[in-house]
Amino acid sequence: MPNCLTLKKSNCKNCYKCIRHCPVKAIRFSGNQAHIIGNECILCGHCFVVCPQNAKEIVDGTEKVRVLLQSGDPVVVSLAPSFVANYDGTGIGAMRKALKKLGFYDVEETAIGATFVKNEYERMLAEEDRDIVISSCCHSVNLLIQKYFPASLKYLADVMSPMQAHCSDIKKRIPNAKTVFIGPCVAKKDEGEYYEGIVDAVLTFEELTNWMKAEHIEPERETDADEESRARFFPTTGGVLKTMAQNAVGYTYVAVDGVENCISALKDIENGNVHKCFIEMSACAGSCIGGPVMEKYHRSPIKDYMTVATYAGERDFSVAQPSSPELRKNFSFIEHKLATPSEAEIMSALRQMGKFKASDELNCGSCGYNSCREKAIAICQGKAEISMCLPFLKDKAESFSDTIVKNTPNGLIVLNTNLEVQQINAAARKIMNIRAESDVLGESVVRILDPAVFLQVKNSGRSVRDQRIYLAEYKRYVEQTVVYDEDSRLLVGIMRDVTDEEAAREKKESISRQTVEVADKVVEKQMRIVQEIASLLGETAAETKIALTKLKESIGDE
Repeated sequence: MPNCLTLKKSNCKNCYKCIRHCPVKAIRFSGNQAHIIGNECILCGHCFVVCPQNAKEIVDGTEKVRVLLQSGDPVVVSLAPSFVANYDGTGIGAMRKALKKLGFYDVEETAIGATFVKNEYERMLAEEDRDIVISSCCHSVNLLIQKYFPASLKYLADVMSPMQAHCSDIKKRIPNAKTVFIGPCVAKKDEGEYYEGIVDAVLTFEELTNWMKAEHIEPERETDADEESRARFFPTTGGVLKTMAQNAVGYTYVAVDGVENCISALKDIENGNVHKCFIEMSACAGSCIGGPVMEKYHRSPIKDYMTVATYAGERDFSVAQPSSPELRKNFSFIEHKLATPSEAEIMSALRQMGKFKASDELNCGSCGYNSCREKAIAICQGKAEISMCLPFLKDKAESFSDTIVKNTPNGLIVLNTNLEVQQINAAARKIMNIRAESDVLGESVVRILDPAVFLQVKNSGRSVRDQRIYLAEYKRYVEQTVVYDEDSRLLVGIMRDVTDEEAAREKKESISRQTVEVADKVVEKQMRIVQEIASLLGETAAETKIALTKLKESIGDE
C-alpha cells in the first residue's frame, strides 16, 4: 500500500465503489475488505474521493512539518497555484502572513517553478528533435506511463515537476532551507518521498486548513499578488499550454485531462497514431483544481477556474532560469504486473462465477471490473473474490430458494397486498388441482381460496399458524399457516396436506365406534345371561356388571 494512503478497515463496507472508479484496478479484495496494491496504484486519489464511508485516508504529514519547524533551519513553503481556488478571496501575501504565524520562514508560489518548467518545454521543442513530448508535471500521469505504458516513456519529458523545480531553486537561494509543498494532490506526497533531497514534506490543503484552525489562524481576505504570472494557469486544464508560446514548427499542442482520457491518448501513441505533438496530460478532470482534496472538499470547477484565471497575469514571473541539466529528471519502467493466468485458469474462474457460455457473461460492471473475463483474471491473481459477482450471488440465492420452494412437500402461495397471486409452487397446485402456475399468477386469490384468513392476517399483522381447515371445493384437509412480511409487503401461505391423516383419523374413529357398539351388544347379551345365572345363583351379578362395564369403557376410550 502506498505510504500516503491508508485504509480504515472498520469503515470498508464491501461496496466495490473504489474498484469501480479505480482506472487501473489497483485494489485487491480480501475478507470483504479493500486493499490498495501499492506497486500498481498511480495515486490518482479517485478511491479517496468516491469512498462513501471515508475508509480511505491520506496520511497526515503535519507532525513531520512540525519537526522541520523545530529544527532551527528556515522552512519555506512552495504553495500550489490552486490555493486561490481553495482559499476564497485570499492572495499570496495573505497566505504568507498566515503561514508565518505557524512558524514558516517564507511562502512562495509553486508557479515560479512552473515558469522554469514551461521555459524548458519551449527550449526542448525548439532545439531538440523530438517527435512527441508529454508533460511531466503530473506525478500520477508519470506513474501511469512508468507502470502501464513503458513504450511511451521515451516521450515523457525528462524535466522536473514545478514542485521539484521550485523547491530546488529555494534550496539553491536560501542556505540550509527545508522545503514544504502544499497543494490539492495525493501523488505529490509520493513524489516528495521518492525523489529525496528536493522536497522535505508535503501537505494537502485539508491538512493546512485543519492546522490553521487548531491554531486559530485564518488567512485575510486579500487577493494581493507579488507580481503577475501566467504560470498561475498551470493547475487548470490546458494551463501549461496557456503559458507556452506554442510556436514550435510542425507541432500540435493538445491538453488531455482525466486518467481515462490519458489512457486513451497513450494507446493512440503506442499504436502509432500520433506524431509531432506536445501533450499536456493531467490525471484529474479539470487538472489540479480538480485534485482529490479539492474534489472531495471544495469542488466547484467553473468558479475555481475563473478564480485562477482572474488571479493569473499576462506576463511571466521574472526568474533566473536554471540550466537544462539542473532541471533534468529521469523516469524508468516500474514493474508491477502479476503473472497473466492461463486460458484454462481463466475459464475455471468463469465457471466458478456461473459463466459457462458467452451469453452468461453479462459484463454488468457491478463488481467494479469492466468485464467478467477481466474479473476472472483478477480472481486468478488473488485480487478479487467470486462473491463480488452480484448477478452470480443473486442467481445462486434464487436458485437455492427455488430448489427449496419446488421440492418442499408443503404448498406455498405468495400474495401481494391486493391479494393477487405472485408465486405458487407445485405442491400447492397439486392440492388445488391447478394445471400450471400461469393459470393463477396475477389473479385474485379468491378464484382459488377463501381470502378471509389472508385479509385477517393483513389487517391485524398477526400470523395464523397450524390452522386445520377443510377445502370443500378440492375435498382436501390442510393445516395452514399465513404470515405477513412487512419488508416485502407480501403474504405467504403455507399449506400442509393432511387429507390422508384426516382419513386415517376418521377410519380409526369409525373402528372405535364399531368396537364400542359391538361391546355394547356383548355387554347387553352378557348382562341378560348374567341376570339369568344370577337369578339361579343369586350372588355375583353386581360384580360381573361392574367388570363388564369397565371392559366397555376401556374399549370406548380406544
